Amino acid sequence: MRKVQAPVESLTAAAYVIPTDGPESDGTLAWDRTAMIVVTARAEGETGTGWSYGSPTAGCIVRDPLAHVVVGRSAMDASGANEAMSRAVRNIGREGVASMAISAVDIALWDLKARLLGVPLAALLGQVRADVPVYGSGGFISYDEEQTTEQLTGWVARDQIPRVKIKIGEAWGGNERRDRVRVALARKVIGPGPELYVDANGGYGTGQAVRVGEWLTDYDVSWFEEPVSSQDPAGLACVRRQVRPDVTAGEYSWTLADSARLLDAGAVDCLQLDVTRCGGITGFMAGAALAAARSVPVSAHCAPNAHAHVAAAVPNLRHIEYFHDHQRIERMAFDGALDPSGGVLTPDPGRAGLGLEFRSADAEKYHQD
Repeated sequence: MRKVQAPVESLTAAAYVIPTDGPESDGTLAWDRTAMIVVTARAEGETGTGWSYGSPTAGCIVRDPLAHVVVGRSAMDASGANEAMSRAVRNIGREGVASMAISAVDIALWDLKARLLGVPLAALLGQVRADVPVYGSGGFISYDEEQTTEQLTGWVARDQIPRVKIKIGEAWGGNERRDRVRVALARKVIGPGPELYVDANGGYGTGQAVRVGEWLTDYDVSWFEEPVSSQDPAGLACVRRQVRPDVTAGEYSWTLADSARLLDAGAVDCLQLDVTRCGGITGFMAGAALAAARSVPVSAHCAPNAHAHVAAAVPNLRHIEYFHDHQRIERMAFDGALDPSGGVLTPDPGRAGLGLEFRSADAEKYHQD
């Protein structure tokens, strides 16, 4: 009973800024580094680890005000802590950086709870599948033909991942001709069998997205992500009614209400959720249930190792995004990072919690005060 009653003794956060392995860009943004905020929660000699990707300032929010409402609370009460954190950021704003901070803490608390109980997190949540499908994701607009070919070939031929995604919508939809060239290249490289997905990152207008959707069918594209901004559910719904590929969005759903707006508008064939943004494990499970009530599948956005266990516990899951930048960082920073060979991630049933150990010494050179 001692561990069941264990209070959270400490909650700390550290930020790490890791350069990308080359310039990266999508249709609406370019970047050359990624910030990871790592949260550590401790109780009864066990340590839980959570993380998010975004701004290093999320670490400040973890330290104040989140730690004030988490430390001393039972480590078994991850859902209650999530609600307390949401209330604590009322005057900061629940969306954006605060949501990333809450998500990282929530993941750490669920990891801690599972470790205290000595079980894998998937088992604690109620595992419904042993393996979780993934899709290879990258195909950045900044890549030339050789880089694109190498990455796609690696996923399909080396890793045997049967579905891949590239970025389109270059220059806010201003270079549609190159978009089409790159989609044609992707289909040529992967061949006729694997599924081909595209992500416009909200770069198109509604009418243009419909026109793009027409020629995407020439290359058997089955997934059209954020053809218009996720802040425009009506526009997404309009596109969805007129194109054949599945229309998807949701990576910027900071709260359950954001997901509800997309679902209520009929805007998506598949709802995306990001455990590092939507309120952690607690928020992901709630969002997946909301979608399930409408017979809509969900897909996990980025951060593959943060998603593997919760994804294994979601009946209406479609897959996890095996995002190039994040999987690279997670392999660098964690022992136990999962292998996507065969197109699936398989949570280790022999390791408690998330099954990962943060290599702080290896990450130290990227630490940002």
